[in-house]
Amino acid sequence: MEIVHLLRAVAVDLGRHSTRFAQRNGMHPTDVRALIALMDAARAGEETTAGHLGTALGLNSAGTTALVDRLERAGHVRRVRDARDRRKVTIEVDERAVALGWSHFGPLIDRAVDLLRGYDERELAAIRGFLTGMRKAAV
Repeated sequence: MEIVHLLRAVAVDLGRHSTRFAQRNGMHPTDVRALIALMDAARAGEETTAGHLGTALGLNSAGTTALVDRLERAGHVRRVRDARDRRKVTIEVDERAVALGWSHFGPLIDRAVDLLRGYDERELAAIRGFLTGMRKAAV
């Protein structure tokens, strides 16, 4: 149970870190979750429509539209029409939003990477397996 309690504490601490970022930048916590989801999709080479984003965040259509409108007004994202199918619109994160995120989350990411350098491949595989399993358990 100690590890379960530590995991919960880490989740709470990371949530507070994210909340501080949102507050300092006049954002709602859902805005931050949306930007993370969009950046994760881009890193995986996936295009994200508003519908996909809403599903990933558990939002209905109206809530997703309001979210994307808010992020677009703030300059964090842009809607991009597909060149082949003008009906298809994807949501992309603006580079300035990425830079803003790195300014806050970069030091935490750097500390996490430094911490992980202390583990060998077998230990990293165990950590990866545990975290992957926890993600599946949490859905």
